[in-house]
Amino acid sequence: MRLLLALLLAPSVLHAQKRKWTDIGTTSAGNHVFVDPRSVKRTGNLVAATVRVVFTAPVQTAKGTWMSSRTMATFDCAAKKLAAKENVYYGDAKETKVVEKKVNAQPGYSVALGGSMGALAMQYLCADKKP
Repeated sequence: MRLLLALLLAPSVLHAQKRKWTDIGTTSAGNHVFVDPRSVKRTGNLVAATVRVVFTAPVQTAKGTWMSSRTMATFDCAAKKLAAKENVYYGDAKETKVVEKKVNAQPGYSVALGGSMGALAMQYLCADKKP
C-alpha cells in the first residue's frame, strides 16, 4: 500500500522540484513542504512567501480530494507568527485542478503549530540565510 501511494505521489514531488521549489522538510504528518524562492520578499522582520505542501496521503474533503496546496503568507520573524493571505488546494499532481481556493480579506497573525507547514516555513524563512 505504501509503495503504491509513494508511486502515485512521486510525480507531485518531481513537479515541485522541476519548478525550482526549495524543499524545506516534512511536516509531522510526513507531508513534503517547499518554498518558492522567487516569491520571497523581505521587509524588516516580515517575510512574504509562497509555500507548497504535497500531501503524503490525499486529503478527502466535502469539496473533493486535495493532493497538494499552496499558501501565500507573511511571516513575522520577530513575533514568531504568520498570516495566511491565500490557500489553494489542488486535486491533481500537476496542480491544474483547483478543488478549493480561500482568500482571507483581512489576514490575522497567529502562532504556527509545531511540526506544521507554517512552523517549517517560519524556521526556514526566518533563519539568517537568504533563500
